[in-house]
Amino acid sequence: MASEPRLRTAIWVEACIRRANLDSIGLILVHRGDPTAGTVLVKLNQHPQGCTVLLETRDPDGNRAWLKGTGPTLINEQAADAYIARHRQRDPDLWVIEIEDRAGRLPFEARIIDPDAATLR
Repeated sequence: MASEPRLRTAIWVEACIRRANLDSIGLILVHRGDPTAGTVLVKLNQHPQGCTVLLETRDPDGNRAWLKGTGPTLINEQAADAYIARHRQRDPDLWVIEIEDRAGRLPFEARIIDPDAATLR
């Protein structure tokens, strides 16, 4: 199976910002990374329930997918920010987006990979 065409990261992020605006989803670009091939990290803040941090990855076919980097349960905002800070220290090309939406909506299609089950949801 062929993978989806890879957009420059800057274009993909710009499309997310526009989609978030259309859907009335709060989105903040926290850190700009490499415009061509930087990896994206998403902090999904569901005030007051907690946060999830999604890490961009690729599925076996090369398509964009996401891992719940902070695990299956919501965590507090301080723990999410510390997790993001550690990743930014290791990867200066990393893009960081924060989405604030109580319902947990994302302004993009999100295939979440469950690393324990090795399946897509």
